[in-house]
Amino acid sequence: MSILPFDDRDGVIWYDGALVPWRDANLHVLSHGLHYASCVFEGERVYNGTVFKLTEHSERLAASARILGFELPYSVAEIDAATNETVKAMGFTDAYVRPVAWRGSEMMGVAAQASRIHVAIAVWQWPSYFSPEAKMAGIKLTWSRWRRPAPDMAPTASKAAGLYMICTLSKHEAEAEGYQDALMLDYRGYLAEATGANLFLVMDGKIHTPKPDCFLDGITRRTVIDLAKARGIEVVERHIQPDELANTQEVFLTGTAAEVTPVGQIGDHRFTPGRVCETLVKDYDALVRG
Repeated sequence: MSILPFDDRDGVIWYDGALVPWRDANLHVLSHGLHYASCVFEGERVYNGTVFKLTEHSERLAASARILGFELPYSVAEIDAATNETVKAMGFTDAYVRPVAWRGSEMMGVAAQASRIHVAIAVWQWPSYFSPEAKMAGIKLTWSRWRRPAPDMAPTASKAAGLYMICTLSKHEAEAEGYQDALMLDYRGYLAEATGANLFLVMDGKIHTPKPDCFLDGITRRTVIDLAKARGIEVVERHIQPDELANTQEVFLTGTAAEVTPVGQIGDHRFTPGRVCETLVKDYDALVRG
């Protein structure tokens, strides 16, 4: 990942309807989104100049906003067009895209119905979330001490900024202990997800993945499920107990940033990335670059 600070770069960012110089894309310190997490976002990737599943991401951004109680001031089609405009302006063939929407600074307090809704879209070069070497060996995960909340405790169907607070805490602790990421349980104690990616287990030739009833059903997750089924691999979505890792042969994560990343270790459990991981890594790469 680049060591350039994100507030001091060349280029442009689409901000409330127009491209503005990157360094001028600022917001006020009293913006509601900063203080009360009234903010939603997306993560997208550009492959060969095209944003993968752009409209699905724009639709989810709008849906996340509605879950948090506000409407985007732009249609899905307008968000799509703005994204493509920004990608073209930045001139990257392969890149990462971050659309974000938040409540502004018109009101300061828990209730802020009259605040303006802002939307911005930034594009930058961001290589694979994990290095090729780490992927080949399988990344190392530890256990997070934080759990994904229940649907009646947080807006778990949205990609809301506030839901990522415990992800940041978990990943920081994992990296401090020498791991690349952390695996989170849900509020019931079932396997849930990593800090920014969905989880898949391979058991006796079948793929098992946690049922996304209290965390995000990722767009990459659904894509990889379709790829597995196209290969004739059975995919089972269900609640999975942590002790089932003892009977698991392969593990991998999926996400826009992570793409398809094999896992070599979760706590004391070790795995060897094999045929299923290798097949889906190749199939996903072929799909997004096709």
